[in-house]
Amino acid sequence: MTFWNHIHAAIEQATGIPVLAHAATPVGGGSINNAYRLQAQGVDFFVKTNRPELADMFAAEAEGLNEIVNTGTVHAPQAICWGVADQVSYVVLEYLKFGHAGKAMATLGEQLAAMHRHSAEQFGWHRENTIGATRQINDWRDDWLNFFRDQRLGFQFELAARNGYGGELARLGDRLMASLDRFFAGYSPSASLLHGDLWSGNYAVLEDGQPVIFDPAVYYGDREADIAMTELFGGFGGEFYAAYNASYPLDEGYQIRKRLYNLYHIVNHTNLFGGGYHGQALHMAEALLAEVKC
Repeated sequence: MTFWNHIHAAIEQATGIPVLAHAATPVGGGSINNAYRLQAQGVDFFVKTNRPELADMFAAEAEGLNEIVNTGTVHAPQAICWGVADQVSYVVLEYLKFGHAGKAMATLGEQLAAMHRHSAEQFGWHRENTIGATRQINDWRDDWLNFFRDQRLGFQFELAARNGYGGELARLGDRLMASLDRFFAGYSPSASLLHGDLWSGNYAVLEDGQPVIFDPAVYYGDREADIAMTELFGGFGGEFYAAYNASYPLDEGYQIRKRLYNLYHIVNHTNLFGGGYHGQALHMAEALLAEVKC
């Protein structure tokens, strides 16, 4: 049985919809995976494939998408099935048809605020996942500061040192880790359900005008981390932020902490791509230390 036959059978078992013939068309799916539109009887599916050792990445994506879907707030593609077949890992998702933005950004702001009101008793998630192609640890912790220090920013600094980005970045990282509590004086966030990788490439608008988010790195954490990333690569526009704040106002300290949260992603980009991200990480760390004067 080829991996496509296995996927056909898995879809039929999950949905009851038979896939009688191979009708998969390659589509754009990012730089990490192969992506296809699979046409079945009146229903299309979105299929991503990769090497078998990346099956856990697809499983985490599927579980994260379904965790978002189960909130009934912002739309995300439903994960249908996932696994390994014939030395190929795969995930099958609901196929979505995109339209034009229209007034969707205000709706996205309201819906994301509603999603962020879904919370857990601790920070983390029940499994690890990935941020880009990097491991993302989600061990449950009672304290957000410890979670962010050990499993987010500190982990990335340690990885950067192993990747040859020690030196000045490591020294700045050590100083920042020692001063991290200064950014959270008087601020105790709830453990909100986060998308985790919410930049402009991971949202779109459906044909009916409803916003949709996808490719998550889900965990329960400070909602400011999600909002901060929306500002990292171009921003989501004024209507989005106005609607979000009207529904769930941000703390005034967000304007300082957003750079701290985005440093996590920039150091991750340094680890993945190098180049100018290293210099950007240095600049951000210096600016953050200047904020707390240490």
